[in-house]
Amino acid sequence: MNDAIFSQLDFGPLEEFLRLDDVTDISYSNGGQVWIKTLSRGVFQVNRPEINNALMEKLAFQCSNVMGKTFNMAHPFLDAESTELRLNFIHDSIATNGIACTIRKTPAKVRLNKEKLINEKYVSEDLLDFLLQCVQGHANIIVSGETGSGKTELVKYLASTTKEDEKIITIEDTLELHLDRIFPHRDIVAMKTNNIASYTDVLVTCMRQNPIWILLSEVRSAEAVLAVRNSISSGHHILSTIHSDKASSIPMRMYSLLETNQEVEQFLTTIHRYVQIGIYVKGYMSKELGRFQREIMEICEFYVDDDNKPQVNTIFQKTLDGKFSLNNPTKHLKEYLAIQGVVLPENIFRTSSTDTTQMPKKVETI
Repeated sequence: MNDAIFSQLDFGPLEEFLRLDDVTDISYSNGGQVWIKTLSRGVFQVNRPEINNALMEKLAFQCSNVMGKTFNMAHPFLDAESTELRLNFIHDSIATNGIACTIRKTPAKVRLNKEKLINEKYVSEDLLDFLLQCVQGHANIIVSGETGSGKTELVKYLASTTKEDEKIITIEDTLELHLDRIFPHRDIVAMKTNNIASYTDVLVTCMRQNPIWILLSEVRSAEAVLAVRNSISSGHHILSTIHSDKASSIPMRMYSLLETNQEVEQFLTTIHRYVQIGIYVKGYMSKELGRFQREIMEICEFYVDDDNKPQVNTIFQKTLDGKFSLNNPTKHLKEYLAIQGVVLPENIFRTSSTDTTQMPKKVETI
């Protein structure tokens, strides 16, 4: 949708929440329930009687009108997108307890910085420094987590630490990264897939643009999985996200999205060979901190051993009771980064090489 037209929409009392930087999502349903998601408090309900079915139907009509689309019983779903807002409506013929709507804010800013990450206990300083070294060493990194856990924000921060002379191409089906607007002085191409230009089409063109980094906003389809595999196997470097409940299961999660009968061991070997780092981010209400907390709970290293078997080394893992394990990266990651000019200390996390937790986990296959 044209931003100039979008800015003229009458959001009424919803404008209060759209103006707050802390608010990331607004949800309306069930004939008047308004739920807000914020960075500091997580999800909570607010009482706003003036936000009702009539208001949301009016907003949906405005969106459909300026977009030249129809929103009725015959066309019960409506998506509207501007540079920094994304709206989704469900007609009351489908949502039988009243029109439903979600509004997601996607501001053109990097909400995270090193000081914030450390002070808010998102990650320890030594682990953050390690991840930043991985970025400088062109490691391929995939961030996993549930919806709303902050995957995209972490990827945006990691991308912001790449070298300024390294070309970036972003590939998204819904605009969220906005790196071209955040860093207008950099060589960044923002590409959006649609019904005409698929992931495959966009990726072919992307390769001809000679990027150093390819950022896929989210791996959520077989086509996106193949785009990741083709990107990394061609020598480009990626940052991406995926829905997964732990870092170590990222390769298997990617395999589950495939719509082919490719042999699982072969696929996992490819991913473990070319994706170096998996990160799991979790958002939860912290009793200790008394607020909503986003935190890196797991960092894994993927590699293929000397017998050509896919392996996982869990570098960091934390449970919600505060217990954690910390292991050094293997020689495989150290050698990869060294080729890129980044030399890690021999015992970067001061762990004992005789510790049995240092042993990498064997990858399970199905």
